[in-house]
Amino acid sequence: MASRAGKHTLMMQNKPCISGFAAVAGKKEGEGPLARRFDKLYEDTHLGQTTWEKAESTMQGEVVNLALGKANLTAGDLQLILAGDLLNQCISSTYGLRELNVPMLGLFGACSTMALSLGTGAVLVESGAVQNCAAVTSSHFCTAERQFRYPLDYGGQRAPTSQWTATAAGSTVLTPGGNTGVPSVQAVTFGKIVDMGITDMNNMGSAMAGAAADTITTFFTDTGLTPGNFDMVLTGDLSQVGSDLMNQILVRNQIELKERHADCGLLIYDRETQDVAAGGSGCGCSAAVLCSYVLQEMQAGNLKNVLFVGTGALMSPTSVQQGESIPGIAHAVWITGC
Repeated sequence: MASRAGKHTLMMQNKPCISGFAAVAGKKEGEGPLARRFDKLYEDTHLGQTTWEKAESTMQGEVVNLALGKANLTAGDLQLILAGDLLNQCISSTYGLRELNVPMLGLFGACSTMALSLGTGAVLVESGAVQNCAAVTSSHFCTAERQFRYPLDYGGQRAPTSQWTATAAGSTVLTPGGNTGVPSVQAVTFGKIVDMGITDMNNMGSAMAGAAADTITTFFTDTGLTPGNFDMVLTGDLSQVGSDLMNQILVRNQIELKERHADCGLLIYDRETQDVAAGGSGCGCSAAVLCSYVLQEMQAGNLKNVLFVGTGALMSPTSVQQGESIPGIAHAVWITGC
């Protein structure tokens, strides 16, 4: 059973295992620095489907099956799938996973959904309520643009603070602790809603920065650990603007991440050559980076302790149109190496 450290952090006594993981991505991501790390790359943004929404659903179904294969499991071995995405009513997850015939919990944490689903799944496995479960999320540049911003043929100029929604998906398969040779979950800190008063949907990094700083501060306060205990504190995805602001807040909280900090939105693209403004975003951004490069490095023994802090901007098109600010949230998952 999980024990509580401090006010908000759950420590896993049995350390649920990440027995399988996989990531898929689109053409632009395949032109970035992590291209060789992804299990599958798609050249066609439609993935052979008739709509972008169906394409995103296809990514979810495929990435779960890839992760299951690596864990030597099938969909029939799962008791639960925890999934979500950016689209209204989480339709990418609903339609992408319906053929698997597995009980599903639909989750919405915006771009924090990978950390939310992974953390929730770990707690369920740790408790014994679930033996095997999958955590998955996705995003697609074209579906997100259609819902949140402008029609693609509008041709509007992107603000320097804006981020590029990744066409990508990532999945992990969680099993009970004791499986050596795979990464495992040591602790989970579910975050609080933090509102920075940002109203510009093209500045989501700043909107999420306060929540990231709050959750990181909470984790270190609860556990008594410091950034020096970690090889990487991985946020996802603040990109450049949000990362700078988060680190300024953390310094005020007497926490300095320095070279240990990495951000999924800055890892997935080359900002110098790929015209992505401040960097990457979207549920699939942090999911794909975690479930490829980071967990691969952990499995290889190159990273021992990673604090994965998924960040999300909890907005909707309606709330933005009504002039509401954009609240942020961040969830932290401490992952230990093999």
